[in-house]
Amino acid sequence: MICYKISVYCMITRRFSSLVMKAIRVAKFGGVENLKLETDIPIPIPSDSEVLIKIHAAGINPVDTYIRTGTYSRVPQLPYTPGQDAAGVVEAVGEGVTQFKKGDRVFTMTSVSGTYAEFATANIKFVAHLDDKLSFAQGASFGVPYYTAYKSLFLRAQAKPGETVLVHGASGGVGLAAVQLAKSHGLRVVGTAGTKEGLDLVKKNGADFVYNHREPDYLDKVIKEVEGGIDIVLEMLANVNLQNDLNIVNFRGRIVVIGCRGSIQINPRLSMGKESNIMGVALMTSTEADWKEMHAALQAGQRTGCLVPHIGKIYSLKEADRAQNDVINNAGTFGNLVLQIA
Repeated sequence: MICYKISVYCMITRRFSSLVMKAIRVAKFGGVENLKLETDIPIPIPSDSEVLIKIHAAGINPVDTYIRTGTYSRVPQLPYTPGQDAAGVVEAVGEGVTQFKKGDRVFTMTSVSGTYAEFATANIKFVAHLDDKLSFAQGASFGVPYYTAYKSLFLRAQAKPGETVLVHGASGGVGLAAVQLAKSHGLRVVGTAGTKEGLDLVKKNGADFVYNHREPDYLDKVIKEVEGGIDIVLEMLANVNLQNDLNIVNFRGRIVVIGCRGSIQINPRLSMGKESNIMGVALMTSTEADWKEMHAALQAGQRTGCLVPHIGKIYSLKEADRAQNDVINNAGTFGNLVLQIA
């Protein structure tokens, strides 16, 4: 058995060890100018419980920018290839992998080697089959946004049919995923965005109410117009909105912090009388049971057609710096941003 495992590994190693690929590399932490396209990066070799994916498209997420600056809680060893979300075709499988085979269409929400590249390795725990209804660009937009939205709504906030959820920043990737998931599970959805185009997109994806969060009185409108109030808040920018969330949420309401770019002073007393909860969410802390539930629910959503990522903008691999700048500064983009690689 040991000889067989060594033989399989040696065959894969011989096949790919002399081959190189294009990839974005980061040699030092800092701004987008540190994202460099290189053309002679060795193709990674899948280890046990890993697959090698020929990447067709890679998703751009805000967390990619936090990691690049060196300020995120998990800092990779330099140099590294950025990227977590991707979709493509299985090129090779490591020892012990039976769920996937060469040629399978798949998506992943994290990678061992980084997804801003022509090839990437990923642990099969985070890989799933991509339904034929979705393109590779949509598959690359599915993992982190939809799994984060699902975990926030159903594993953290314990959302139930008939409740009302406010999605702050609903025109982004996670926001639109949350709108689709909430509507498909019988919740009433209030979404915010900062432009007319964003509001139209949120409404098109199923929101019952939409508000422009750039208007100073938008929360007054929410309180006045949304009968029954807000049970759950999904918060993409807690350093700006958390105090307002505490003001607006119902008795025993739940506020899930998905994104934050700084500190904020709040009055905790507001949570006492309402018995409200503020909770964080981190996708990669999910348990085995969490992953099993998320895979089952979200792949079912792909098959039924109720979960469809909206592609806001597509970039080439060499435009990774512009894509990361756009995703963090919301430069006229809505939905998911994607690198087209193959």
